[in-house]
Amino acid sequence: MSEMSYLEKLLDGVEVEWLPLGEVSALRRGRVMSKGYLTENFGPYPVYSSQTANNGKIGSINTFDFDGEYISWTTDGANAGTVFYRTGKFSITNVCGLITLKNKYPLIYKFLFYWLTIEAKKHVYSGMGNPKLMSHQVENIPVPVPCPDNPEKSLAIQSEIVRILDKFTALTAELTAELNMRKKQYNYYRDQLLSFDESSVEWKTLLEACDYVDYRGKTPKKTQSGIFLVTAKNIRMGYIDYHASQEFISEEDYAIVMRRGLPKKGDVLITTEAPCGFVAQVNRENIALAQRVIKYRSKNTQLSNSFLKHYLLGSQFQDKLMQAATGSTVKGIKGSRLHQLKIPIPSKVEQDRIVAILDKFDTLTNSITEGLPREIELRQKQYEYYRDLLFSFPTPETVSN
Repeated sequence: MSEMSYLEKLLDGVEVEWLPLGEVSALRRGRVMSKGYLTENFGPYPVYSSQTANNGKIGSINTFDFDGEYISWTTDGANAGTVFYRTGKFSITNVCGLITLKNKYPLIYKFLFYWLTIEAKKHVYSGMGNPKLMSHQVENIPVPVPCPDNPEKSLAIQSEIVRILDKFTALTAELTAELNMRKKQYNYYRDQLLSFDESSVEWKTLLEACDYVDYRGKTPKKTQSGIFLVTAKNIRMGYIDYHASQEFISEEDYAIVMRRGLPKKGDVLITTEAPCGFVAQVNRENIALAQRVIKYRSKNTQLSNSFLKHYLLGSQFQDKLMQAATGSTVKGIKGSRLHQLKIPIPSKVEQDRIVAILDKFDTLTNSITEGLPREIELRQKQYEYYRDLLFSFPTPETVSN
């Protein structure tokens, strides 16, 4: 694809008319459906709401409100302005809107969908702390329609754009499916490799096998820059996400905040609350650790810190952790109880063998510098680049309503 010239060649000199979405489509909202309603009317037809996970699906019922091809959007909350391409029989809740194309103009649903993934969020109103994209805002979103007076040519242009973007989308979906499969494979092999019975190896409590630091106490003063503060929000299952939350403390306060012990590469971290039991290994120097995080370090070479990380991630330990945790709504565990949980100490040769196998899976499924997550990120950026390029139509100064 030769950059901008491809779009120019595709248009072949035809004009693009910009029309408000309300002129080319009809808009409507979904209806209120409680959890009780979903349970009492369970069936095969999906119900979509404002969440983005699981394609927005929150349940299934025995009836449907819509049947065909549509576009839905999220009207309220953190995901306001998120759009979905919908087909088949389904229903939507009251925090969703639905777009139905009129026959007045030659438009393809998928073409409009891809355009709205660029444009819709620009029109979200975030006042009063609750983002919204209501119908009166959506109807004014400008929509490009290539040569509307020549429907055949217009649909051919749109179809070609959709074909290209569908290929990128399919590739990302394939990589995501492979990542999910690899994660299941990783979890299976991890649990198999880390399943020890009481008599086959020596067992010690975390307190016996490790030195620890519990960083509970006064919340340190935050700064705009300085030493990165790793909080419970940064710790994922297996790694530290330095983008999830970015907080800092001053270099002057670092020694005071970390007076109980400085973290070193290889140290194993575990969260004690919100979330409880998330585990990661320190992979860089010069970081600070916040409350609700406990740091473990093997007392000697008998226990590998990397083996410890993998074991703490496994279902055998996680089950014991949750049994020891307290709280009905938000689970948490006190350090004194956590330290008493037991871990196996197989031979160093066996630990190294297990770590070598699981590290390969870990890199493939979690690494943001290599492996599948990195590949997915690159493909997503590639898709967004060409999507934006293919929708770089000449824009008028104004769009009449």
